[in-house]
Amino acid sequence: MSTAAFPTRIGFDEAARILDEVAAGARLPVERQPLSRCLGAVLAEDVIATLALPAFDNAAMDGFAVRAQDLAAGQGSLALVGEQFAGLDLARMLAPGQCLRITTGAPLPAGADAVVMKEDTQPVEGDRVRFGRPVRAGQHVRYAAEDVALGDTVLQAGAVLAPAALGLAAALGLPTLPIHRRPTVAVFTTGDELVPAGQVLQPGQIHDSNRVLLQTLLIADGFEPVAWPVLPDDPARITAALRDAAFSFDVIITCGGVSAGEKDHLPALLREAGEVHFWKVRMRPGMPLLAGRLGGAQLLCLPGNPVSVLATYLMLGRRLLDGLQGRRAARPRWQARLAGEFDKRHDRLEFLRGQLQADGDGGLRVLPNPADGSHRLRAVAQSNALIVLPEGPRRFGVGDLVEVVPLGRD
Repeated sequence: MSTAAFPTRIGFDEAARILDEVAAGARLPVERQPLSRCLGAVLAEDVIATLALPAFDNAAMDGFAVRAQDLAAGQGSLALVGEQFAGLDLARMLAPGQCLRITTGAPLPAGADAVVMKEDTQPVEGDRVRFGRPVRAGQHVRYAAEDVALGDTVLQAGAVLAPAALGLAAALGLPTLPIHRRPTVAVFTTGDELVPAGQVLQPGQIHDSNRVLLQTLLIADGFEPVAWPVLPDDPARITAALRDAAFSFDVIITCGGVSAGEKDHLPALLREAGEVHFWKVRMRPGMPLLAGRLGGAQLLCLPGNPVSVLATYLMLGRRLLDGLQGRRAARPRWQARLAGEFDKRHDRLEFLRGQLQADGDGGLRVLPNPADGSHRLRAVAQSNALIVLPEGPRRFGVGDLVEVVPLGRD
């Protein structure tokens, strides 16, 4: 395949659109999983309520079930005729002038239309309870179906399942949910210079930070990546390892070897052995990003500089993984005021590191980190957001409104 046969040096929005189309055409299959395994997964089908919540009128407080009209005037006493605790409906009924001891969640007896908290009564005297204030109908009562009605669509396909959604599914009696299988991900770093942390460096060598960075980014997003051995700068060995991984994984993500240097073998490899979706995106950092397919796996080749790995994974790698699962909800992007100046002198879309904080007026402000080189990993460690600066050179001043992408550690 020639370089003219696929998009090169494209805009960020075009790269995102291509990845969306690729993911839509390679959507992962649906599987049913127990609720304990669904946290962070993407729901594959709408969930329709097959029962109401609450299923019956019940008490919202411990106290006494009453007829509100018996206490409309305020003070008074009612005959205590029994009790109704949560867990078993005794089918009790209240007549005028009567009350019933009741606990939170217990079925409201027929004839009752309010609950008075125990704290708002005087101690029981014999078989009577004294009340000291007016009561309104509906007080401390949870009505049947006021939360969920039979037939309601309570969860929509494409939603990311958070703890509250899983609690709702359990309340509806669902032990499992249909979710899109999460992608299996293989992680490769490339380069003869890379040495694992903990080993002694020889002249010209560096520790492999990208392996840990990319693995933990994926783990934080709920995936279980498998890191393969570091790939040497040998095209035959790179091809063999990636082809092997393509048989077993949905997605392969590599770091390094993706630009146009003598040791950057991945673009030629993918042209010859697979399919290229695009190569090079007008973004900074991360321009040499390469996306394609090798065998049955989607291949995303990130640049080798660590800040480029972070930016390209968060902004485009995540997008591919989300799309493969049919996720509908967009990742959060906020608006903030710049707390410092920044002089942008290039045409590409910029993802600048910054420190995001709430201001005293209920808004957000973000302080750019001046260390904007793609090798400056310390600047990322000191930041909690990416600042999105649009294409084109421009000087940004204090107070300018910018888009920010939270890094999600706080």
